[in-house]
Amino acid sequence: MAKQSKTVKTPEAAIPTSEKKFTISYPVLWLALAVILLYAGVTNFGFTELDDSIFIRDFQQYNENISNLATSFHRGVFDAANDTYYRPLFLDSMLLNYQLSEQSPIGYHVVNLLFHLLSVTLLYQLFRRLSIKQWQAFALTLLFAVHPVLAQAVAWIPGRNDTMLAIFLLSFWITALNYTETGKIKWLALSILALLLAFFTKETAVFGAPVAFVLLVMWQRKNWLDKKLLIQYGSWITVFLIWLGVRSAATLKSSPLAVSQIAHDFFGRLPLIVQYIGKIFLPFNLSVFPVIEDTVYYYGIAAIVLLALIIFLTKNKDARKIAAGLTVFALMLLPVLIVPKSLNEQTFEHRLYLPVIGILMIIPQTILMKNNWNEKKVFYGFLAVAVVFCALNYRQQQFFSDPLTFWKEAQRSSPHSAYATMMYGARMEDPAEGAKMFRKAYTLNPKEKYLNYYYGVMLQKEDSVLQSEPYLLAEKKISNYYECDFYLARVAMEKKDMPGAISYLEHYIVRDPNNPQANNNLLLLYLDTRQKAKADAQVKHMTEMGMAVPAEITTRIGQMN
Repeated sequence: MAKQSKTVKTPEAAIPTSEKKFTISYPVLWLALAVILLYAGVTNFGFTELDDSIFIRDFQQYNENISNLATSFHRGVFDAANDTYYRPLFLDSMLLNYQLSEQSPIGYHVVNLLFHLLSVTLLYQLFRRLSIKQWQAFALTLLFAVHPVLAQAVAWIPGRNDTMLAIFLLSFWITALNYTETGKIKWLALSILALLLAFFTKETAVFGAPVAFVLLVMWQRKNWLDKKLLIQYGSWITVFLIWLGVRSAATLKSSPLAVSQIAHDFFGRLPLIVQYIGKIFLPFNLSVFPVIEDTVYYYGIAAIVLLALIIFLTKNKDARKIAAGLTVFALMLLPVLIVPKSLNEQTFEHRLYLPVIGILMIIPQTILMKNNWNEKKVFYGFLAVAVVFCALNYRQQQFFSDPLTFWKEAQRSSPHSAYATMMYGARMEDPAEGAKMFRKAYTLNPKEKYLNYYYGVMLQKEDSVLQSEPYLLAEKKISNYYECDFYLARVAMEKKDMPGAISYLEHYIVRDPNNPQANNNLLLLYLDTRQKAKADAQVKHMTEMGMAVPAEITTRIGQMN
């Protein structure tokens, strides 16, 4: 039998390095490192005194009671009854944070950083789930992680409301995609839970389900009548009804708005779209307290032209995915456009936390990523942009370090904001300079919330006690701010109106029972008006609060008939 010859195998040609699939090793680790290195410094920041001190200092008694975790679902966010905002999970996050940090800001800043880190990780997973190339998903998520327009969401403690919402909505979108792909009940259950948590975090979650529809039908081209999608539609409606029912039972302020007013505010805010797009692509005109009047348009116009150009120059682009990205951007931005101006006229940049995802989804369908260029070199280009973003982000962070720095920058970047001007004046060391700011704020908007209070206090510091009364009374009509009662008591005493002074201080102490000066003044007024029973009760109250009552005062009370 003839001997068979062995087949000689020729080695396969080596794949050129330039043609190898380019990927990033340990992407999540690198993203986490970028977030931690960039934002580590914010853990040393204090409060800005824009809402943060309210939820931590003013809410001390609320936060000390762990049973209020359930109470949060039955009240407004700022006030138990006189509030239109319903965000129970945000309140609970502050309450739980208080158990670990009490009133020290460092613990709250650390949690904010961790929330952003988790959002970044989930966004990367979403991009991969949407079949975006690995290096592209990493590059896009890196830009999100370090984008300066989102600095406020991390550096400002209440900014966690948007990062928390992102965590739950990103989880919802990922699990909805997973259920559609696998049909496994666990993914459906998790998607329902995530959407429910999103609703109880912020009202913006109402647009989370429409975005899921866009991702499934427009991006992934699923049949909108597919059985698994029909099941999800039912679950989304059920979640909405549960949230609506619980919210309806909460003690919220009823604030019916006319359709005409909503439409007026909506069309008035449309220019904001141009401003926001400018801040996404060219984030050079950022503000800690932005208003439409003080935000330029040329960055936005340039950004829109740039976006149109990179889409136009792209060959073989997927128009459907571009439309999906734009729709996601529009849906998540819509709440900002329809919020009543009477509730909030600021155009805060952290509200772009979710809308910016829609813009990032478009980039893989533009010439920036859809081209024949060397992928590694393109990635290095995105890395260079990320480095620039880091520098801009770090600079923006510093404005959140303390109240004076924050409000100084707020007034500088938004000179037409009466509120920013007022708050900066309240924190200036030179009383004369502060008074100038109050007067300037008054010319901008004499009905600005708290402005008449600050104006009245300014007059009292200038020994114009009686002249302060109309401003303090005006503030009570505008905001019913309880601090006005303390200064109105001084006005009443100046007018020798002792019953009036007593009434004001009694109302004040209900809101601030620990104020030593107010308690002492009230006790002395009870003595001067010879109200022994009330004086005895006041001494008992002060003793329970740990306030010292001078011996001569107790002696005088004992000598009263």
